[in-house]
Amino acid sequence: MDQEKLKNLVEEYSLEHIAIIMDGNGRWAQKRGEGRSQGHKMGIEQVIDLVKNANKLNIKALSLYAFSTENWKRPDDEVFTLFDLLSSFLNRRLKELMEENVIVQVMGDVSKLPFLTRQAISTAIKQTSSNDGLVLNIGINYGSRDELKKALLDILTDYDQGKISKEDIDTETLSKYLYTKNLKDPDLLIRTGGEERLSNFMLHQMAYTEFYFTDCLWPDFNYDELEKAILEYLSRDRRFGGLNEE
Repeated sequence: MDQEKLKNLVEEYSLEHIAIIMDGNGRWAQKRGEGRSQGHKMGIEQVIDLVKNANKLNIKALSLYAFSTENWKRPDDEVFTLFDLLSSFLNRRLKELMEENVIVQVMGDVSKLPFLTRQAISTAIKQTSSNDGLVLNIGINYGSRDELKKALLDILTDYDQGKISKEDIDTETLSKYLYTKNLKDPDLLIRTGGEERLSNFMLHQMAYTEFYFTDCLWPDFNYDELEKAILEYLSRDRRFGGLNEE
């Protein structure tokens, strides 16, 4: 489809926030007889192309699952390779993110990350804070159950301090205590790599998100694959629990 036409459809159907579980890096590398770290390297570099393609279509936000709270179970060398790659990516590609007018933010407990990774994240957040374009929301040391636990503890603290009452607490209140409090809930979730599960990713935020699963491995996820996912989304009848009038 013509890119300008697709952009117009994205705006018409209010597709603003895409969440992506970037799966398949290791398998991509193994298929080529290479180590899993090479797959992660190729996968993280793919993020820049994704950002540029999303900007062309006027997508407002991308939430990417980079490292989950469960990923600590992986071998130590793979875990710290991932952190090194993220640090290097943010340091090397920050200029391009600035040129794309991207706002970098993170969701997850970054206090447990290596110092250089925390430093790279902090710099990217500060440098892009004055931008007003696409929000690149990176989930790192993120798990939705931990996020909900943190939100509930924060709500209890504010309740004990008299900042909110029981009557104030509803699902909208809960949303304001999540990492994504400044973002619209995802319209579309894309999971690459062939698996069909959420893996503890944005469970509260995705109550009415449309899901798209593809066998495409993340390093191969290019503009054409993004277009396929968006066209599938555009074919869906979103009712949010109600009925659409004929």
